[in-house]
Amino acid sequence: MSRRTAAVDLTTRLGSIVLPNPVLTASGTAGHGHELADHLDPSTLGAVVVKSLHAEPWAGNPAPRVHATPSGMVNSVGLQGPGVEAWLEHDLPGLAATGARVVASIWGRTVDEFARAAELLAGAPDVVVAVEVNASCPNLEDRRALFAHSVTATTEVVDAAGAAGRPRWAKLSPNTPELPDMAAAAIAAGAEAVTVANTVLGMVIDTETRRPLLGAGRGGLSGPAIRPVAVRAVFDTREALGDVPIIGVGGVASAEDAVQFLLAGASAVQVGTATFADPRAPARILRDLGRWCDRHGVARLDELIGAAHG
Repeated sequence: MSRRTAAVDLTTRLGSIVLPNPVLTASGTAGHGHELADHLDPSTLGAVVVKSLHAEPWAGNPAPRVHATPSGMVNSVGLQGPGVEAWLEHDLPGLAATGARVVASIWGRTVDEFARAAELLAGAPDVVVAVEVNASCPNLEDRRALFAHSVTATTEVVDAAGAAGRPRWAKLSPNTPELPDMAAAAIAAGAEAVTVANTVLGMVIDTETRRPLLGAGRGGLSGPAIRPVAVRAVFDTREALGDVPIIGVGGVASAEDAVQFLLAGASAVQVGTATFADPRAPARILRDLGRWCDRHGVARLDELIGAAHG
């Protein structure tokens, strides 16, 4: 694998964390990270964000779980995972061995479950540099209970995640018009950055059976189809909150896509659905971002962040 040779300084800061570049994986799209090592060097990325973890093992939703759409996919995996303790024992060591910076994503159905997952991470090795608090996954049975749709609930789960003793990022939902308010609540509760945003609610109906195609019925739409929604969400959050660190996610498949998010106000981006078609996508996007900056006379990433706001 060829490494990027661009002279541009791609260093970025997310609160107290400084990363060598702004390209991260998105939770839920690259397993627990060590699987990527067959296709790229995880240590070259800004960080690897692992699949969301519950305090306990979680079976997830019934099959079918994933279906391709004309410009992305709709999924309802349902947060299947081994639980934090099993992840620490069996999955993290392989990822840590690559030299990657790791962000552990956690979720729960209650504030206490978020707190328990965070507590289990308190003794994790230093390679786990941050905790992403997934307050916004749409693939649970009761979507009315999404924490990221309530200022109070967002505050409570972000506060509870402080038990991990690591910087917190709050992953928020685009399925609410109050997204900037949720971001402000997360920051006030101790989050150092906000991840904007999760998938958009969607559904596919099988015309032969006349029933929803996914086993759980509804799912989350991701990929290029939601990119304009996600860019707008980042822009609105930056406009409302100023220099609060934002990680942009939603349909990033090229360097130009990443630049859109940076210009909208993101300090970093996450690559998700693109890795299903091309597991090397994060490395390719990082390489091409450096080349894009070289061609456009950009010497430092800071020159792009929020530039669309004038």
